[in-house]
Amino acid sequence: MNARYRVLSLFLSFILVCVLLAALCYGVLQATSGNWTGVWEYRGIFWQGWLTTIWISLVALSLSVLLGLIAAMARRSQFPALRWFAAGYVELIRGTPLLVQLLVLFYVVADAVGLQNRYSAGVIILSVFSGAYIAEIIRSGLESVGRSQLESARAIGLTRWQTYRHVIFPQSTRHILPPLAGQAASIIKDSSLLSILGIEEFTLAAQQVNSATYSTLESYLPLAFGYLALTLPVSMLARRLEKRFSYET
Repeated sequence: MNARYRVLSLFLSFILVCVLLAALCYGVLQATSGNWTGVWEYRGIFWQGWLTTIWISLVALSLSVLLGLIAAMARRSQFPALRWFAAGYVELIRGTPLLVQLLVLFYVVADAVGLQNRYSAGVIILSVFSGAYIAEIIRSGLESVGRSQLESARAIGLTRWQTYRHVIFPQSTRHILPPLAGQAASIIKDSSLLSILGIEEFTLAAQQVNSATYSTLESYLPLAFGYLALTLPVSMLARRLEKRFSYET
């Protein structure tokens, strides 16, 4: 019964939040006498940009998780050169703004290697940026496993791979998943900077509508709610995972 009441309470809370947001939107619309009709005519541009943001974020998240896993494992490698290279990558990316990385990697590196597709280059750069943060998330999760358990795994004859598979990964997952879900929301928001490369994602769509209608508020308000519709479920998932995995070791 308690579980049923808890689910009902969460559902009612969600409905209340939706009603409050709807009331806020209605109040904003009533308080402004802007060119909403003109902006509505460009709803197709908003929709296409929103969908583009979704697939860019999904692809970038998949690539950055793979890259972050490789970098995290490299930082735990027995080879010093591999550890130093991975550490240099993480510190360089985390220590410089994404905007600078986009400009340098696209107009210098991508142009030098002949990568002309803006979408491919944008996804790769976003993945490289997010991969450095995910590498630290994964590394901290792996290092949360106690040394005594690693020694026990070696004592019973487990290989390095078997130790990771049966001892480290299962226990570190609960430390990795909550911040990883939060990083997914960051990727969605960071994808807005891809507009400077001419990628027709959600932010560039709002800029185009603003240029066509000269209606700044009416163009960027849907942008804010569009990103909120993507990041809010991810943030709620991250908080749910934090509560679920917050037991003592």
